[in-house]
Amino acid sequence: MPPLRKPALFKLFEEALRKSGLSFLRLSGEGEHPAGYQIIKVASSYRARVYIWNLTFGGRVTLPDEWRIQVTGLPEVGGGQRFVPEVGGKTIILGWCVELGVFAAYDVNKHLGVLGGSPSIQIRQPALEAARLNGLAPHFKGEEEVAFAVKPDYMGAYLDNMEDLHACGSSEETLQILEAICEDPESVDDQEIEDQVPEPRRYAVVSTKKALRDTNFKDRVLTAYSHSCAMCGVQLRLLDAAHILPAAHPDSTDETSNGIALCALHHRAYDRGLVTFDTGYRIHRNGAFEAELVAVGLDGGLADFQARLFPMIEVPPGRPDRPSPAFIEQVNTLRGWVI
Repeated sequence: MPPLRKPALFKLFEEALRKSGLSFLRLSGEGEHPAGYQIIKVASSYRARVYIWNLTFGGRVTLPDEWRIQVTGLPEVGGGQRFVPEVGGKTIILGWCVELGVFAAYDVNKHLGVLGGSPSIQIRQPALEAARLNGLAPHFKGEEEVAFAVKPDYMGAYLDNMEDLHACGSSEETLQILEAICEDPESVDDQEIEDQVPEPRRYAVVSTKKALRDTNFKDRVLTAYSHSCAMCGVQLRLLDAAHILPAAHPDSTDETSNGIALCALHHRAYDRGLVTFDTGYRIHRNGAFEAELVAVGLDGGLADFQARLFPMIEVPPGRPDRPSPAFIEQVNTLRGWVI
């Protein structure tokens, strides 16, 4: 398969940001490498400098499962190429494995010196395969260096704590905890993290566990609902994986049966009690709420809102993935619905 050119590689990175729920502004021109971005979260933003290459099979007899980026095109300083960090922001080094559809992500702090002739940075195939299955996977390279394989949907989970995640290579116990979390976030409890992870890395590990769990829940729910809103059918990548029984409730879980795919409009309408659905999957409108909106002159768009609602939610074909009657009844009671 021919290697991708830089514009195509950056489009893959930008698509990964979108899939992760992140917004961005491209600050550099189409042909510039590295590329500059302003990456925007709900309550914050940061600048990022992004280096990216194709990930290619290493081919060495002694390391038959090695993949690598071949670093080319960087500024020549002191007789060799070198990375230039983004001061006050993030410096992201990526390789794209087209065969497995995942990124490799490297720690710039381990590669700040002059790189010398024909430099390359490696990762091993088991990590790439694990990321394709689980979303994120570390690969310990020795000398306290950790690379990560990242599925596009999980790019946000990686970027949020990338500096501390790469620094986990300084502690064998922390790295083991991180490997277990990446394989199954539910397999490691917070007390285990408290006991075994040094304080400077603890927040990053806990945050990564939460991000992986949230992304895993979102991935499962949106896949179960064919990436369509259960109440109106819209797609357009405007969907949320909503908890039926809110995540803050002590009885809430991240099982797919406690989730439903809703567009942004119907997610807010559901959470605010304008609509709900019952254990027979019939959709109900809140007549008293609608009357109140009419009375105060805030009913603009109500007729269109009503017309777009299905009579019943669309449910996944797999019965175990369908909304649990227990969760439906519990949340409707909590919100005061009489159906």
